[in-house]
Amino acid sequence: MTRHLRTARLLALLIPGALLAGAWAFQLIGHLYPCEMCHWQRWPHYGALAFAALAFVIGGPRGKATLVAGAAALVAVSGLIGVFHAGVEYHWWQGITACTQTVSTAGLSPDQALKDLLAAPIVRCDAAQWTLLGVSLAGWNAVVSLIGAALIAIQLRRR
Repeated sequence: MTRHLRTARLLALLIPGALLAGAWAFQLIGHLYPCEMCHWQRWPHYGALAFAALAFVIGGPRGKATLVAGAAALVAVSGLIGVFHAGVEYHWWQGITACTQTVSTAGLSPDQALKDLLAAPIVRCDAAQWTLLGVSLAGWNAVVSLIGAALIAIQLRRR
């Protein structure tokens, strides 16, 4: 196995692992609870972790490279979801989930108004809970994921 494949495999494990660790730290320590679209960004990272972990325990060089490429693709998918989510947060485009809709109780009976309010999402997808340098968590996930996926792909191509 080449040095580049070993590097790609390590990156494929560390990048989604670090991003998920950060997401969970913000949730459990920082009390920033994920919205629906935040969860969408996590699922590809879980898959990428599984692919990368498998690349450490099974397969020859070609099998390992295939698993690492799959992990890179999943990291990129999370990054693309992050781009979409950040665009919703910055109001560049409309979200596609109920967590971007405001609840209007005008003209509703008190019972129906209460039901609608209780059914509304607690964490909105179109409002960034935290930013660094004007970039939301979704935006940072997009940046790190897309750059990370590119770095993994570059290492794979060098073998």
